[in-house]
Amino acid sequence: MNDMISNEKLVELALEARNRSYAPYSHFMVGAALLTNDGKVYQGCNIENASFSPTVCAERTAFFKAISEGDREFVKIAVVGSPEGEVDRYAAPCGVCRQVMTEFCDPETFEIIFGISPEKYEVHLLKEIIPYGFGMGHLK
Repeated sequence: MNDMISNEKLVELALEARNRSYAPYSHFMVGAALLTNDGKVYQGCNIENASFSPTVCAERTAFFKAISEGDREFVKIAVVGSPEGEVDRYAAPCGVCRQVMTEFCDPETFEIIFGISPEKYEVHLLKEIIPYGFGMGHLK
């Protein structure tokens, strides 16, 4: 497991990604920073669309960027989000993002950091935020 990037730095990178959010409908801006096993970081932001269906969350943006570049081993992800303006509350990944995490991450070890600032965050294991998760092992 790679701990070269601190939780504080990962939250900082998620806050940076949040600034690139495109959320003209919900005005709820989210940023994510995903750490791979070999120390790379992929940032993502939420990107909305007027028809809503094509909207994609920050977490999935980060995961899909990483996967499209060939990375498939992940250590942790930081997520920050709130309505436009100051980040003042924790934002947890939605159910769809949790399912994507379950597809590519070990629920026993993958960490999700809910951040407000580099100084204020909570760390949870994937298994804690998606009990009874459905993964590849269920299809065998």
